[in-house]
Amino acid sequence: MNLYGSLADDMYMNVNLATEMELPGHRETVLHFFECVRKKFPTMRKFHARDKRDFVLEEDKEQGRYRWVAVEPRRFCSGHVNPASIEDALDQHRFLLDLAPVLLSMSPLDCEAIDVLFGFDFAFRGNHNSLLAEALGPGPALEGLGDVPGSKLINYEPSLTIAVDEECRTQVRVSTETRTNAFQVRTGEFAEEQLSVYVTARQYGSLEGGETYVDTVERLAQLGQEVIENCVVEQVLRPLARTIALK
Repeated sequence: MNLYGSLADDMYMNVNLATEMELPGHRETVLHFFECVRKKFPTMRKFHARDKRDFVLEEDKEQGRYRWVAVEPRRFCSGHVNPASIEDALDQHRFLLDLAPVLLSMSPLDCEAIDVLFGFDFAFRGNHNSLLAEALGPGPALEGLGDVPGSKLINYEPSLTIAVDEECRTQVRVSTETRTNAFQVRTGEFAEEQLSVYVTARQYGSLEGGETYVDTVERLAQLGQEVIENCVVEQVLRPLARTIALK
């Protein structure tokens, strides 16, 4: 069971690997890689190319729960939206990070950065910025800014990044993304859009000697989950859900 599934309208767990050198883009190499992925996950049948060098294989999004994988010139991505469990998503990422280094020539030396991202989306029709400020508070230093006569909040996206090692190579970021613009605030016309909360555990640079991409992702996933459980669920996600429920 996905312990995070009830905390937002949609939850997803992605792995993003940025490389120093370009990944292979030859037709035979790319298609062979995606054919191997489809053998493991037969329901991943939708293949398409974006901008000629961005290739994506995914399941049907209409089901609400789906997997996807993308190969870009200098980035490899794997994602699972609304997984049945975190372990289910991790199994996908493990398989792909075992497969991709061999078929796409991804060396541990070639890593610019690798991250595990946990995303939480909330559907809301209204000013996302005001909603976040009401749910989380602007902080003591900025509380008076909202009291300026005639003011309307048009941007509020709190974000915090910490390093967890002395070299600052391993970092965790908790961030928010609103999708309300100044025109919507001015006119009062809002569409129902997704307000997002992200927890990203990232490591910069080549992997340590003997460490694999799977090892790194497992370590980062554990770090991300610890931050979610200790610093995000009760402090960000539940207050946001409660505030939306009252609207």
